[in-house]
Amino acid sequence: MTPHIQTDPRSNLIGSAWMVAAMALFALEDALLKGVSVSLPIWQVLVLFGAGGAAIFACVVTARGGRLFHPDVLSRPMKIRVLFEILGRMFYLLAIALTPLSAATVILQATPLVVVPGAALIFGETVGWRRWSAIMIGLLGVVIIIRPTGDSFSMLSLLAVLGMLGFAGRDLASRAAPATLGTDVLGFYGFLAIVVAGLAYQPLEGTPMVALSALSSLQIATAVTLGTMAYAALMKAMRTGEVSAVTPFRYSRLLFGIGLGVFLFGEQLDRTMWIGCALIVASGLYILWRGRKA
Repeated sequence: MTPHIQTDPRSNLIGSAWMVAAMALFALEDALLKGVSVSLPIWQVLVLFGAGGAAIFACVVTARGGRLFHPDVLSRPMKIRVLFEILGRMFYLLAIALTPLSAATVILQATPLVVVPGAALIFGETVGWRRWSAIMIGLLGVVIIIRPTGDSFSMLSLLAVLGMLGFAGRDLASRAAPATLGTDVLGFYGFLAIVVAGLAYQPLEGTPMVALSALSSLQIATAVTLGTMAYAALMKAMRTGEVSAVTPFRYSRLLFGIGLGVFLFGEQLDRTMWIGCALIVASGLYILWRGRKA
């Protein structure tokens, strides 16, 4: 039986607070992973982060009497989900390690702009011309940020785009995932996919394993803790208030990511970045509003 979700204003306020907390924790996780990637190979960061998160979710599933190895884990949607999780995590970590955290965070916010048309093409969901127009405007914001024709263009800026596309594919595959697999089980396999991403990237990076220092161990452990806390807060947010009321607060991650990039890593945002950011956020919020109205 599906639990009843309260939709009174107070529940929406609490749910929104949980969403903001989740986004703050995700942004801190990104900052920690960017920081530790200076002293550790990226493939090793992926393996350690993924293993830590998978271990925590394995404990949660076991404590709740769930099953980690359900036959539906081998279903086609789950295989596709894991593949996109690997691609998304690998490219996004490369993006936050090799490019400004603020820029990678902004581009990540374009994920709904890909999920919505993907849902229309794959699941047959109805998307009117207004939302299609908003999607095009939001994607234009991504193009403005990466500046493909400018002198400052770098191929590294495409890493965040590839990571965003990977996460969009993961989200679409999650919609088709068997209902028998709970969110904790999906979290376990999501983090396990990060381990696979690290092992797959190791031959490409070609860097041997580095001994962990006290600082790098603390950074990884804290990132794992914050990542699992963020996931729990996100689930709490989605189950407390109305989805349409809570979801827009996902964009608060943008503010946290930009703030951490500026204050911790000395990044600077120019007018072009702000314009692209505004187009992405405005388009995303409009798509959410139109979806609720529909």
